[in-house]
Amino acid sequence: MALFHAVTPTRLYRLIADQIASRIRAGDFEIGARLPAERDLAEQLQVSRASVREALIALEIEGYVEVRVGTGVFVCAPRDDGQYAAAQAGGVEPSDIGPFDLLDTRLLLEPECAALAAQRASAAQLAAIRSAHEAMSLTETPSLHDQAFHSAIAAACGNAALAAAISHIWHLSSISPLFSRMEQHFVDTRVWAVARQEHAVILAAITARDPASARQAMHDHLVGILARLRDDFGTGALR
Repeated sequence: MALFHAVTPTRLYRLIADQIASRIRAGDFEIGARLPAERDLAEQLQVSRASVREALIALEIEGYVEVRVGTGVFVCAPRDDGQYAAAQAGGVEPSDIGPFDLLDTRLLLEPECAALAAQRASAAQLAAIRSAHEAMSLTETPSLHDQAFHSAIAAACGNAALAAAISHIWHLSSISPLFSRMEQHFVDTRVWAVARQEHAVILAAITARDPASARQAMHDHLVGILARLRDDFGTGALR
């Protein structure tokens, strides 16, 4: 019989979510009540608004709150169906890494990957990048072609380790319930149209064999994604 249990690191957003959930269970916030704004929660907890955003999304998945983009976050009756039950269906172990950590890591890797692709991509690889970009406007599932676009650039960078690292980050994003729910709230048709315009700039730079412009275009695209996902729930800026 083991004397100890495995020790796992606790994400900051999880600590925040647990503290808010405890206050809801204690009755400090009534069912239907609106939680304080993200900015106020961040100030009280002395954390970033991004961490608060991730915590609120986690609480929504667990059934403690309802997120109404443009209005705010409202308390619900807690459910007993367990954390991430939907993601665990089918034997898929969900990722507990927060969306902003995943995007920050992409920001570290993908701009340099785009620069390398501008230098090293073969004609066939350029065609694959272009094809993924063009397909994005012809489908009702743009997220699949968005991933195909970035994956094609990774494949063209000429560095197998870098391509594998980027592929793993995308995999972690795909199995993250937080990432999926955040996209549901903040990524709509207009947002995909903006992303496609940013893709066009990246494609043009890679095709022109301009690594500096490719690096900058990918950087700007990922910073844009972060900015779009950081808009306050209560502002309605994306709706």
